[in-house]
Amino acid sequence: MTAASDLASSYDLVIVGGGPAGLAAAALAARAGVSTVLFDENPGVGGQIYRAITSTPVKDRAILGEDYWDGAALAADAKASGALIVNGATVWSLDREKIVGVSVGGKARMIAAKRVIIATGSQERPFPIPGWTLPGVMTAGGAQTALKAQGLVTQGRTVMAGSGPLLWLLAAQTLRAGGKIDAILDTTPRRNWAMAMFHLPDFMLSPYFAKGLSLLREVRAKVPVHRADTIEAVGKDKLTEVVFANGSVERRLPADLLLLHQGVVPNVNLANAAGVAHTWNDRQLCFVPVLDADFGSSVPGIAVAGDGAGIAGGTAAAERGRIAAIAAVRALRPEATLPDTQAIRQKLQREEMGRAFLDWLNRPADAFRRPEGETLACRCEEVTAKQVRDTARMGCEGPNQMKAFLRCGMGPCQGRLCGLTVTELIAAERGTSPEQVGYYRLRPPVKPITLAELASLPISEAERKAVER
Repeated sequence: MTAASDLASSYDLVIVGGGPAGLAAAALAARAGVSTVLFDENPGVGGQIYRAITSTPVKDRAILGEDYWDGAALAADAKASGALIVNGATVWSLDREKIVGVSVGGKARMIAAKRVIIATGSQERPFPIPGWTLPGVMTAGGAQTALKAQGLVTQGRTVMAGSGPLLWLLAAQTLRAGGKIDAILDTTPRRNWAMAMFHLPDFMLSPYFAKGLSLLREVRAKVPVHRADTIEAVGKDKLTEVVFANGSVERRLPADLLLLHQGVVPNVNLANAAGVAHTWNDRQLCFVPVLDADFGSSVPGIAVAGDGAGIAGGTAAAERGRIAAIAAVRALRPEATLPDTQAIRQKLQREEMGRAFLDWLNRPADAFRRPEGETLACRCEEVTAKQVRDTARMGCEGPNQMKAFLRCGMGPCQGRLCGLTVTELIAAERGTSPEQVGYYRLRPPVKPITLAELASLPISEAERKAVER
């Protein structure tokens, strides 16, 4: 395993994130002769989509589906390319000068890069409902991680709630692995179909159409599906039941586990902290980086690839990573032989063509994105939706000012679990757009780091002499 002391002080290309975009970028760049290091905070590569691809105890390929196993080729290609892949590495800082702060094994280093590709992927969109902090309530993505990495299947009375492809994929994987799901609460607003239908022809020509239909049939044949306009997790010390309503009809389901999911959004914290410009994407209801055709950002030398550039799926993420890597290699090694970029762009276009339909269809309802009353909006600092709304009505104009009033976004997650919720709540109360309200202004460290790690940073010879004097 690579230790912090084994790292060079500089590399041509630093890639942050070991998912499909990062792996594809690392393999291409290293083979072109660029000194490349890939940092990933997980024990193994794969990211969220191909989690534990090199170590999963799930050996029956049918359980996770053939798409999951595509990650094995990406991981093998990156390993064989000569790129240095460092797992268990937390990148906590990146500035406009492309200096990367990283911790490995409790020791921190500052690494200089000529080019950086941020491939931090996606995260689940916050789903703040009453009771979402109760033991027994977790995200669908968390349950999928447990299945991929440890082979664990949900136990007890299990209810899944929300919308989006991952919800149905996890349901199918759980059933194939021998698990049981007592009910699925579908929160997809019916009105979404009106906008999605404009994009149906492209979706029918995309790879997602047949896969999506197959998943729906597989799950609906075995699991009761109910529509839900409201959802509440109920229990004193842990979850005991899920209360939901469709219109005026309320129902109660006994439950030991509630898995929530309403899609994924780009993980923008590191790019944000580096000064990369972002804009509001009204189709995906999230902030995305402003990028050029090669996925270059507003900060020279820093690119953002994969789902961090906007949600498009694993195969598209890999192609985005290759395009970003080609741009980096051209800047660093103009003489290098590179793959046909046009062919990669055409493949990317095919992968993205069904995305608009999925985005509009699975657009989460306003009520689930903008909670009311005593529902917690910021889990870390235990700030309620009512507090955020009241503060906005008092004149607070944005999330950064909100920190001074309520400490939203100042906890360990640095806004990952509340950022979008707070932005949308402020926008709703002030009658303006999320674009105008903006997002948290992130500063390093973007991930928790100990004082001991900071103290372990090597100092230069000049600094050492000054200390000795």
